[in-house]
Amino acid sequence: AVYEGENLMLPRKNLRSFRAGALLLVAATLLSACGGSASSSATPTQGVERTVLSVGLGYIPGVQFSPFYLAQQSGAYEAAGLDVTLQNQIDPDLISLVGGGGIDLALADGTSVIPAVSQGIPVRYITTIYGILPNVVIARADAGITSASDLAGKKVATPGQYGSGYLTLLGILGDAGLGIGDIQLDLYPDFGQTQALISGVADAATGFANNDLVQAEAAGLELSVFYASASAPFAGPGLISSPETISAKGDAIRAFIRVTLEAMEQIAANPQLGVDAAGQVVPELIADAAASARALAVMEATIKIWRGPVQVANGLGAIDRDGWGTSMKFLQALPDQNVRADLSVDELIDESLLP
Repeated sequence: AVYEGENLMLPRKNLRSFRAGALLLVAATLLSACGGSASSSATPTQGVERTVLSVGLGYIPGVQFSPFYLAQQSGAYEAAGLDVTLQNQIDPDLISLVGGGGIDLALADGTSVIPAVSQGIPVRYITTIYGILPNVVIARADAGITSASDLAGKKVATPGQYGSGYLTLLGILGDAGLGIGDIQLDLYPDFGQTQALISGVADAATGFANNDLVQAEAAGLELSVFYASASAPFAGPGLISSPETISAKGDAIRAFIRVTLEAMEQIAANPQLGVDAAGQVVPELIADAAASARALAVMEATIKIWRGPVQVANGLGAIDRDGWGTSMKFLQALPDQNVRADLSVDELIDESLLP
């Protein structure tokens, strides 16, 4: 799984599933030796003290982090007066690290941020990276599924009853007037749900638009795809920081955001730049021509979900305030999420650092 933003209070068994999902990403994003390098007009600062920023990407290195890699490799972060350290590690306490000042910035999505802030962890979502939540429900058309209501009585595969994938499924079912009891839910804790879909064992599966959907399409299936619902439009992975860090390093964070968004624009114009940047970080990703084609497909699918309607209207990085409010209300209605009834959107987001 490319992004499985987990609630911080998940039991250890779910964290093991998360690790397995992150490993699946590596297999899905292998790419070939393709040469070339990113060009940049950035000129590293000479003899100027730079602000140190530690950034937790939180997952095994891969194509999805290409904007950060490109900005660092091209010297753009350095030219902006920044000394950036990118940490690629699976860390279930990532949001707690940001809230406690252990790291300055990290990637997280709405399904993690809302419960964390409700539980008293001081973090703010400051920039959208994925304007469209990557989570989708993928269904086989030959199973007679052309609308969400057709999921009734069908076998739907998912890693577990937790995280952004499961919450997205609940929202899609809810919009169709269905509940979890109206489907046959099959659990795949080792993230084998996509293969179950491809083999026909499952009629539908939860997954990610820039990974599982790419795999299913490559298998030649005729598919129906359901994206995050109107009732649960969770923010996709974006940058978070703490109010204390924002106060201390606001100008540097603002520069980091600007440079990262510029790198996203560069990759959107030339997806191969992102593939090349990821290949420099993980040499084994540049394996052979077939793997390179798969990686480019993942990169192109990733670019498509950087922009949702709010980002199309206001630019990359823009935050959907109304969407956060709707998502917050959705989680408040779920008793197992333990989200405070008086939680406000202003406790969740900070738009002051956007370009």
